[in-house]
Amino acid sequence: MTTETINQNTTLATVLHLSVFTQFFIPLGNFIFPTLLWLSRKQDPFVDHHGRTALNFQISIFLYSVFLLAAGAVTFIYFGIKFSIKEPLFLYEDSFMIESFSDALPFFIIIGVFGILLLGLFILELFTVIHASIKASEGKLYNYPLTINFIGTDVPDDNNHQSDQSKNEQFNDTQKQTT
Repeated sequence: MTTETINQNTTLATVLHLSVFTQFFIPLGNFIFPTLLWLSRKQDPFVDHHGRTALNFQISIFLYSVFLLAAGAVTFIYFGIKFSIKEPLFLYEDSFMIESFSDALPFFIIIGVFGILLLGLFILELFTVIHASIKASEGKLYNYPLTINFIGTDVPDDNNHQSDQSKNEQFNDTQKQTT
């Protein structure tokens, strides 16, 4: 590999990681742009590794966020129904009035806890993407924390370790081994 090719690969991997920040300007940009950059040079092992890890991390962060929002909504609805059992479930102008702070405390705690968890995911995403882009610019491999491996690596099977040979050569090799 020439120095120019290595520089292009590190630059592409760095841009690939930083392209996830397009999510703040374009909906689903954190999936679209890294995928396009990854697929443009997927045959290069360095870019392939960084592309897979970046996309796996973005999918994982998305699922963690959806899970936190769903759990927060379910918990919020649970406490809402628990406190409205005394009253019929009809919506009136004053049906959501809370008379004392102690009645509203579970709602504030729920919002606070899930807000802190979502903020933590956001900060984790910012720091790890920046760290991954720095590692990519240095020519090093990087694995994101808390990542679920959705897009697996293209590691050849142990049974198919002779994949560089043609089928005839593999057959001939097995014939030589048996005689």
